[in-house]
Amino acid sequence: MVESVCILGSTGSIGCSCLEVISKNVDRYSVTVLTANNNYQKLYQQCQTYQPQLAIMACEVSAAKLKQLIDKSGLNIEVRGGVDAVNQAAEHSAIDIVVAAIVGAAGLLPTLAAVKQAHKVLLANKEALVMSGDLFIQEVKKSGAILLPIDSEHNAIFQSLPQAGNKAQPNLAGVKQILLTGSGGPFLKLPLEELSDKTPDQACAHPNWEMGRKISIDSATMMNKGLELIEACYLFDVSIEQIKIVVHPQSIIHSMVAYLDGSVIAQMGNPDMKTPIAHCLAWPDRIEAGVKPLDFYQLAGLEFQPPDFERFPCLALAVEAIKIGKSAPCILNAANEIAVDAFLNEKIKFTQIGLVIQQTLSRSNFEELASLEQIVQSDKDARALALVVIQELN
Repeated sequence: MVESVCILGSTGSIGCSCLEVISKNVDRYSVTVLTANNNYQKLYQQCQTYQPQLAIMACEVSAAKLKQLIDKSGLNIEVRGGVDAVNQAAEHSAIDIVVAAIVGAAGLLPTLAAVKQAHKVLLANKEALVMSGDLFIQEVKKSGAILLPIDSEHNAIFQSLPQAGNKAQPNLAGVKQILLTGSGGPFLKLPLEELSDKTPDQACAHPNWEMGRKISIDSATMMNKGLELIEACYLFDVSIEQIKIVVHPQSIIHSMVAYLDGSVIAQMGNPDMKTPIAHCLAWPDRIEAGVKPLDFYQLAGLEFQPPDFERFPCLALAVEAIKIGKSAPCILNAANEIAVDAFLNEKIKFTQIGLVIQQTLSRSNFEELASLEQIVQSDKDARALALVVIQELN
């Protein structure tokens, strides 16, 4: 049976990789819905190749431009525009699988909508779980949706857990500890005094992975590992004490699970997001991903070390936020998004990203977030406060 796929954020790096995997498995998958923010030209190219039933752009101006191109080409594709249309994308009647690949807080509402529709949801948007935590997991249990992690680290943990290939719910039988690996980004060995002068292009030059600019900055600050730490607690129903972060510069071992008997099971592979995407698309089966095989004879030495919190203050802030709980992770994420955007637009220095987050957290009141409306408001308030902090820095 051919499964229909909706990709939320199809023009980003994850979305493009997902379409590459689908291209190699057209007998198993068809593209039904594609959504993007404002890159109408790239979405048009994808529409020409994959011919979805529906194409949605969050930016209504871009949606109008896309519709002009679609109408002129004669393609039979419906075009919609606006944030609400993106949020409702998963409600299309023909969808079996939803790939949640929108970066940042913007991915929360459409991803939750996919969960509520009881779809098979492939989660690449870590911010959705960081912001909504228990509420998100409760919706998964309530709807019966299948939630599978695309993030390479969480996917590696999922594959390394007992019986992970037979059921989507985590099984922690005999598990002692989860070992969450991270590369340390492009500045891992750079002298600390040189960090403040680094440019956005330098921070985005990841040595192993090809990613979007926001995620690349998160890798350089290791905030991505902090967000992944929070996400892992919810995904696998573990405490922060059960997770250890391990810096592994080569990005060959994507994460590990240590067991009570001394065994450690690791998932390995070349640093290519098509591997976890293919794993989740086909789960519990396996399909061709188009990834270069790992050549053990060509591997250099694999290194492992503890994280340096002086070098990576954003990671320390994430650890603090999950220990505080309540609205702290949501505030952390919002402040980080604002700070990263400011750095990418050269309004603050690289080393000020952590300062903006720290100041935003220190000036915030932490509250229990019992509803989606409270989560959205907490995110909004934190963003406003982070902008104030940035103005003060300038």
